[in-house]
Amino acid sequence: MRLNEWLRGIAGTFILVSLALGWFVSPWFLLFTAFVGLNLLQSAFSRSCPMMALLRRVGVSE
Repeated sequence: MRLNEWLRGIAGTFILVSLALGWFVSPWFLLFTAFVGLNLLQSAFSRSCPMMALLRRVGVSE
């Protein structure tokens, strides 16, 4: 997989896991869902994403 596919997969996983935790454990986990969504939104405008930098550092190629 390439960088964009990794990023989408990780973001989708984070959202689904945090929604499940919000449903089964505590509604406070929904704040993590909001954080991921806001991060995706800001990255659309700034073209900068901390997760992409981390993925590059561990060797995921574009």
